[in-house]
Amino acid sequence: MIMYFLIIGVIALFSWIVSSKLKSKFEQYSKISLRNGMSGAEIAEKMLADHGIRDVKVISTPGMLTDHYNPANKTVNLSEGVYNQRNAAAAAVAAHECGHAVQHAQAYSWLTMRSQMVPVVNVSSTLSQWLIMGGLILGIASKGTSLGLYIAVAGLVLMAIATAFSFITLPVEYDASNRALAWLKNKNMLSQEEYAGSEDALKWAARTYVVAALGALASLLYWAFQVLGRRE
Repeated sequence: MIMYFLIIGVIALFSWIVSSKLKSKFEQYSKISLRNGMSGAEIAEKMLADHGIRDVKVISTPGMLTDHYNPANKTVNLSEGVYNQRNAAAAAVAAHECGHAVQHAQAYSWLTMRSQMVPVVNVSSTLSQWLIMGGLILGIASKGTSLGLYIAVAGLVLMAIATAFSFITLPVEYDASNRALAWLKNKNMLSQEEYAGSEDALKWAARTYVVAALGALASLLYWAFQVLGRRE
Protein backbone atom coordinates (compact mmCIF):
# COMPACT_ATOMS: atom_id res chain seq x y z
CA MET A 1 0.00 0.00 0.00
CA ILE A 2 2.93 2.34 0.60
CA MET A 3 3.85 2.23 -3.09
CA TYR A 4 0.23 2.92 -4.05
CA PHE A 5 0.02 5.99 -1.83
CA LEU A 6 3.39 7.17 -3.14
CA ILE A 7 2.18 6.89 -6.75
CA ILE A 8 -1.10 8.61 -5.94
CA GLY A 9 0.79 11.30 -4.06
CA VAL A 10 3.08 12.01 -7.02
CA ILE A 11 0.14 12.13 -9.44
CA ALA A 12 -1.78 14.39 -7.07
CA LEU A 13 1.23 16.72 -6.85
CA PHE A 14 1.53 16.97 -10.64
CA SER A 15 -2.23 17.48 -10.89
CA TRP A 16 -2.06 20.33 -8.38
CA ILE A 17 0.86 21.94 -10.21
CA VAL A 18 -0.86 21.77 -13.60
CA SER A 19 -4.20 22.94 -12.17
CA SER A 20 -2.54 25.87 -10.39
CA LYS A 21 -0.65 26.78 -13.56
CA LEU A 22 -3.86 26.66 -15.57
CA LYS A 23 -5.61 29.01 -13.14
CA SER A 24 -2.69 31.43 -13.20
CA LYS A 25 -2.61 31.34 -17.01
CA PHE A 26 -6.34 31.99 -17.15
CA GLU A 27 -5.94 34.98 -14.82
CA GLN A 28 -2.97 36.25 -16.84
CA TYR A 29 -4.71 36.08 -20.20
CA SER A 30 -7.94 37.41 -18.74
CA LYS A 31 -6.11 40.73 -18.54
CA ILE A 32 -5.55 40.83 -22.31
CA SER A 33 -8.62 42.57 -23.72
CA LEU A 34 -9.73 41.65 -27.22
CA ARG A 35 -9.29 44.31 -29.87
CA ASN A 36 -12.56 43.19 -31.51
CA GLY A 37 -14.48 43.74 -28.25
CA MET A 38 -16.36 40.44 -28.53
CA SER A 39 -17.44 38.50 -25.45
CA GLY A 40 -16.93 34.79 -24.99
CA ALA A 41 -20.58 34.19 -25.86
CA GLU A 42 -20.27 36.21 -29.06
CA ILE A 43 -17.09 34.36 -30.03
CA ALA A 44 -18.90 31.05 -29.51
CA GLU A 45 -21.95 32.09 -31.51
CA LYS A 46 -19.82 33.27 -34.41
CA MET A 47 -17.75 30.08 -34.50
CA LEU A 48 -20.91 27.98 -34.55
CA ALA A 49 -22.40 30.12 -37.31
CA ASP A 50 -19.21 29.96 -39.38
CA HIS A 51 -19.43 26.15 -39.24
CA GLY A 52 -23.09 26.17 -40.25
CA ILE A 53 -24.27 24.93 -36.84
CA ARG A 54 -27.70 26.40 -36.08
CA ASP A 55 -29.12 23.97 -33.53
CA VAL A 56 -26.65 24.56 -30.69
CA LYS A 57 -27.35 27.15 -27.99
CA VAL A 58 -24.71 29.11 -26.08
CA ILE A 59 -25.69 29.50 -22.43
CA SER A 60 -24.11 30.69 -19.19
CA THR A 61 -23.34 28.25 -16.36
CA PRO A 62 -22.30 29.08 -12.76
CA GLY A 63 -18.76 28.64 -11.46
CA MET A 64 -15.20 29.08 -12.69
CA LEU A 65 -13.71 26.85 -15.40
CA THR A 66 -16.99 24.89 -15.52
CA ASP A 67 -17.20 25.30 -19.28
CA HIS A 68 -18.36 22.29 -21.29
CA TYR A 69 -20.29 21.15 -24.33
CA ASN A 70 -23.33 18.97 -23.68
CA PRO A 71 -24.07 16.77 -26.71
CA ALA A 72 -27.31 15.51 -25.14
CA ASN A 73 -29.10 18.87 -25.35
CA LYS A 74 -26.68 20.54 -27.78
CA THR A 75 -25.59 23.42 -25.58
CA VAL A 76 -22.26 25.18 -25.22
CA ASN A 77 -22.10 25.98 -21.51
CA LEU A 78 -19.77 28.87 -20.68
CA SER A 79 -18.82 29.82 -17.14
CA GLU A 80 -19.56 33.30 -15.88
CA GLY A 81 -15.91 34.27 -16.34
CA VAL A 82 -16.08 33.36 -20.02
CA TYR A 83 -19.61 34.09 -21.17
CA ASN A 84 -19.53 37.86 -20.55
CA GLN A 85 -15.80 38.59 -20.60
CA ARG A 86 -13.92 40.05 -23.57
CA ASN A 87 -10.37 38.76 -23.29
CA ALA A 88 -7.97 36.20 -24.71
CA ALA A 89 -8.73 33.56 -22.08
CA ALA A 90 -12.48 33.80 -22.66
CA ALA A 91 -11.98 33.58 -26.43
CA ALA A 92 -9.84 30.45 -26.06
CA VAL A 93 -12.28 28.63 -23.80
CA ALA A 94 -15.35 29.62 -25.81
CA ALA A 95 -13.79 28.51 -29.08
CA HIS A 96 -12.57 25.26 -27.51
CA GLU A 97 -16.06 24.30 -26.33
CA CYS A 98 -17.43 25.13 -29.76
CA GLY A 99 -14.74 22.82 -31.11
CA HIS A 100 -16.62 20.01 -29.37
CA ALA A 101 -19.86 21.14 -31.00
CA VAL A 102 -18.14 21.01 -34.40
CA GLN A 103 -16.86 17.52 -33.57
CA HIS A 104 -20.41 16.46 -32.74
CA ALA A 105 -21.84 17.96 -35.93
CA GLN A 106 -19.19 16.21 -38.02
CA ALA A 107 -19.52 12.89 -36.14
CA TYR A 108 -15.88 12.93 -35.00
CA SER A 109 -15.16 9.27 -34.21
CA TRP A 110 -13.31 9.79 -30.93
CA LEU A 111 -16.10 11.99 -29.54
CA THR A 112 -18.71 9.46 -30.64
CA MET A 113 -16.81 6.66 -28.90
CA ARG A 114 -16.38 8.77 -25.77
CA SER A 115 -20.09 9.66 -25.62
CA GLN A 116 -21.08 6.01 -25.98
CA MET A 117 -18.84 5.09 -23.04
CA VAL A 118 -20.24 7.70 -20.63
CA PRO A 119 -23.09 5.58 -19.15
CA VAL A 120 -20.74 2.65 -18.53
CA VAL A 121 -18.01 4.85 -17.07
CA ASN A 122 -20.48 6.50 -14.68
CA VAL A 123 -21.02 3.07 -13.15
CA SER A 124 -17.52 1.63 -13.49
CA SER A 125 -15.73 4.59 -11.89
CA THR A 126 -17.91 4.19 -8.79
CA LEU A 127 -17.84 0.40 -8.40
CA SER A 128 -14.38 -0.61 -9.58
CA GLN A 129 -12.34 -0.01 -6.43
CA TRP A 130 -15.09 -1.38 -4.19
CA LEU A 131 -15.12 -4.63 -6.18
CA ILE A 132 -11.33 -4.88 -6.21
CA MET A 133 -10.93 -4.28 -2.49
CA GLY A 134 -13.93 -6.43 -1.65
CA GLY A 135 -12.58 -9.25 -3.78
CA LEU A 136 -9.15 -9.04 -2.14
CA ILE A 137 -10.66 -9.06 1.34
CA LEU A 138 -12.92 -11.98 0.46
CA GLY A 139 -9.96 -13.87 -0.97
CA ILE A 140 -8.00 -13.41 2.25
CA ALA A 141 -10.96 -14.28 4.47
CA SER A 142 -11.80 -17.41 2.49
CA LYS A 143 -8.13 -18.43 2.21
CA GLY A 144 -7.71 -17.81 -1.51
CA THR A 145 -10.93 -19.21 -3.00
CA SER A 146 -11.67 -18.28 -6.61
CA LEU A 147 -14.75 -16.19 -5.84
CA GLY A 148 -12.71 -13.33 -4.38
CA LEU A 149 -10.40 -13.38 -7.40
CA TYR A 150 -13.33 -13.26 -9.83
CA ILE A 151 -14.84 -10.29 -8.02
CA ALA A 152 -11.51 -8.45 -7.96
CA VAL A 153 -10.91 -9.14 -11.67
CA ALA A 154 -14.40 -7.80 -12.44
CA GLY A 155 -13.38 -4.64 -10.62
CA LEU A 156 -10.19 -4.47 -12.70
CA VAL A 157 -12.21 -4.73 -15.91
CA LEU A 158 -14.40 -1.82 -14.82
CA MET A 159 -11.32 0.20 -13.85
CA ALA A 160 -9.75 -0.59 -17.23
CA ILE A 161 -12.86 0.82 -18.96
CA ALA A 162 -12.60 4.04 -16.94
CA THR A 163 -8.88 4.24 -17.76
CA ALA A 164 -9.55 3.75 -21.47
CA PHE A 165 -12.12 6.54 -21.23
CA SER A 166 -9.45 8.87 -19.83
CA PHE A 167 -7.14 8.17 -22.76
CA ILE A 168 -9.93 8.45 -25.35
CA THR A 169 -10.63 11.88 -23.87
CA LEU A 170 -7.14 13.08 -24.88
CA PRO A 171 -7.61 13.16 -28.70
CA VAL A 172 -11.07 14.65 -28.17
CA GLU A 173 -9.70 17.55 -26.12
CA TYR A 174 -6.61 18.16 -28.26
CA ASP A 175 -8.66 18.09 -31.46
CA ALA A 176 -11.18 20.56 -30.03
CA SER A 177 -8.32 22.94 -29.16
CA ASN A 178 -6.78 22.55 -32.62
CA ARG A 179 -10.13 23.33 -34.25
CA ALA A 180 -10.55 26.36 -32.00
CA LEU A 181 -7.09 27.75 -32.69
CA ALA A 182 -7.37 27.13 -36.43
CA TRP A 183 -10.67 29.02 -36.57
CA LEU A 184 -9.39 31.90 -34.43
CA LYS A 185 -6.36 32.23 -36.71
CA ASN A 186 -8.05 31.73 -40.08
CA LYS A 187 -10.81 34.21 -39.29
CA ASN A 188 -8.32 36.77 -37.89
CA MET A 189 -10.33 36.94 -34.70
CA LEU A 190 -7.34 37.75 -32.52
CA SER A 191 -4.20 39.85 -32.64
CA GLN A 192 -0.84 38.08 -32.43
CA GLU A 193 -0.59 38.69 -28.68
CA GLU A 194 -4.16 37.58 -28.08
CA TYR A 195 -3.67 34.42 -30.13
CA ALA A 196 -0.46 33.52 -28.30
CA GLY A 197 -2.28 33.84 -24.98
CA SER A 198 -5.20 31.71 -26.15
CA GLU A 199 -2.87 29.03 -27.47
CA ASP A 200 -0.89 28.87 -24.23
CA ALA A 201 -4.04 28.69 -22.11
CA LEU A 202 -5.43 25.78 -24.13
CA LYS A 203 -2.12 23.90 -23.91
CA TRP A 204 -2.24 24.02 -20.11
CA ALA A 205 -5.89 23.00 -20.10
CA ALA A 206 -5.02 19.93 -22.20
CA ARG A 207 -2.28 18.96 -19.76
CA THR A 208 -4.83 18.49 -16.98
CA TYR A 209 -6.34 15.64 -19.03
CA VAL A 210 -2.90 14.11 -19.61
CA VAL A 211 -2.19 14.04 -15.87
CA ALA A 212 -5.63 12.53 -15.19
CA ALA A 213 -5.06 9.79 -17.77
CA LEU A 214 -1.63 8.92 -16.38
CA GLY A 215 -3.06 8.81 -12.87
CA ALA A 216 -5.80 6.43 -13.99
CA LEU A 217 -3.24 4.18 -15.69
CA ALA A 218 -0.94 4.14 -12.66
CA SER A 219 -3.85 3.18 -10.41
CA LEU A 220 -4.95 0.42 -12.78
CA LEU A 221 -1.45 -1.08 -12.98
CA TYR A 222 -1.05 -1.02 -9.23
CA TRP A 223 -4.32 -2.78 -8.54
CA ALA A 224 -3.72 -5.26 -11.36
CA PHE A 225 -0.44 -6.20 -9.69
CA GLN A 226 -2.17 -6.53 -6.32
CA VAL A 227 -4.91 -8.77 -7.70
CA LEU A 228 -3.04 -10.91 -10.19
CA GLY A 229 0.08 -11.11 -8.07
CA ARG A 230 -1.92 -12.93 -5.40
CA ARG A 231 -2.66 -15.81 -7.72
CA GLU A 232 0.70 -17.36 -6.93
